Amino acid sequence: MLRPPSPSRPLRASRSGRTTLGRVAAGAAALALVVTGCSTTPAKNQQPVPAASTPAVPQGAAPGLETFYGQAVEWTVCGDFQCGTATVPIDYADPAAGTIELALRRAPATDGEAAGSLLINPGGPGASGVDFVEGAVQRISAPVLEEYDVVGFDPRGVGLSAPVTCLDPAAKDALLSRDVDSTTDAGLQEAREAYRALGEACAANTGPLLGHVDTESAARDMDVLRAVLGDERLTYLGYSYGTALGATYAGLFPERVGRLVLDGALDPSLPAAEVGLGQAVGFENALRAYVEDCQGGTDCPLTGTVDEGLVQVRDLLERARRAPLATDSDRVLTGSLAFYGIALTLYDEASWPVLTQALTAALRADDGSILLALADLYNDRNEDGTFASNSTEAFTAINCLDGASSPDPEVMRAEAAELVEAAPTVGAWFAYGGWPARSGRTRRRGGRADHRRGGAAHPGDRHDQRPRDAVRVVAGPRRAAVVGGAADLPGEGHTAYGRSNECVAAAVDAYLLQGTVPAEGTRC
Repeated sequence: MLRPPSPSRPLRASRSGRTTLGRVAAGAAALALVVTGCSTTPAKNQQPVPAASTPAVPQGAAPGLETFYGQAVEWTVCGDFQCGTATVPIDYADPAAGTIELALRRAPATDGEAAGSLLINPGGPGASGVDFVEGAVQRISAPVLEEYDVVGFDPRGVGLSAPVTCLDPAAKDALLSRDVDSTTDAGLQEAREAYRALGEACAANTGPLLGHVDTESAARDMDVLRAVLGDERLTYLGYSYGTALGATYAGLFPERVGRLVLDGALDPSLPAAEVGLGQAVGFENALRAYVEDCQGGTDCPLTGTVDEGLVQVRDLLERARRAPLATDSDRVLTGSLAFYGIALTLYDEASWPVLTQALTAALRADDGSILLALADLYNDRNEDGTFASNSTEAFTAINCLDGASSPDPEVMRAEAAELVEAAPTVGAWFAYGGWPARSGRTRRRGGRADHRRGGAAHPGDRHDQRPRDAVRVVAGPRRAAVVGGAADLPGEGHTAYGRSNECVAAAVDAYLLQGTVPAEGTRC
């Protein structure tokens, strides 16, 4: 997701439980969004949660970490699920320096006796794994749910796990809606000052954890969770950014890899600039597919050829940046908010009808109300001006520590030119993302996870600049297989398992249940 001050950072891969958007519908004056996981979850285990027992051996504990690996989780009933917490050190290099609690939610195996735990992550970085459990049990196949306890966790700094905290709602609102002209020296200075202020606020309100919310630390947390859940090896399902988290785990703990499924996989070998470029092109191609579909229907607000329709969208974004559009509230639609609103609908083609309504209102009536409502959904902004999550702050802090982009203005200018050339409609909104989001701290570099940096993924898997793997399974430190290339999957959207076809589901299920690695070259 573009994060403050925009346009100066890449889009977040997914939102809390919203790796794939569900159906979107809009009325003339109201918008209703139904996302994956909103349906009623079937009851799982209604028996009282038994008293937790400490694992007999704190498996894999390094010196000084035995207490963390040997702890017991006290589960309590929370609706249809079970909830608990696990304690991890703030700094794995100095375990005595302080601890935090990771929030957990578990859907017990439906057959009553689990073969093990399936740890899940929905992406982001910054998306809540706790929230994702409800949607995940709708996506994961019934035989897998019978065999595994599905366990979601909020990674450190996210949601209920010692959340990164920066700005009050009003200041956060202002930052998200802000438009910065980074092509000028004055705009760059404005961006620099905004990031400095953001960093100082994050440092003051979050404390020492701010320097330890990187992906490598989160992967180390996953190994603690593996042990306290009683598993000798990790079984894991990660979507989007969650694939980078899984790949980082595999690099750190290859001997503890059980069955890892990485869906919507990010290539961990790509440098950050190339990840951003591929992401921008993914959005551009998804938008192009939308425009073509829109113009093939009736009453599309985009006229002429597909290329001319894309120019109209670009002109709308630029017009909103220069002169924000009025809405049905006391707020206006800035260029940044307009882009958030458009981007939300590009994760899944089921959302395209509402984009048509939003663009119709903006282009024909200068009314930004629907785009503003979409932007608020994307930013987890409530109607009263508060925010339902800290995903904005967590995204910024995690990517900053992972060393997502160069902070050199000249490098950013060169990257911006490349982005605009490759993605003329939306490329500018992915540029200038290298400003550090904290003051007086050093980016985390080096270590085995450094080359596995994540970053945000993209919609439009089928139309990405380069083929992306739909699903990758990792069966050990030297054994992996791919199920279906992104170009093979029908329609538009991001990730595959639980939203694509029976071929993908069967291959993933066979791997999770029997350990059957798909044959080389399997395509779905």
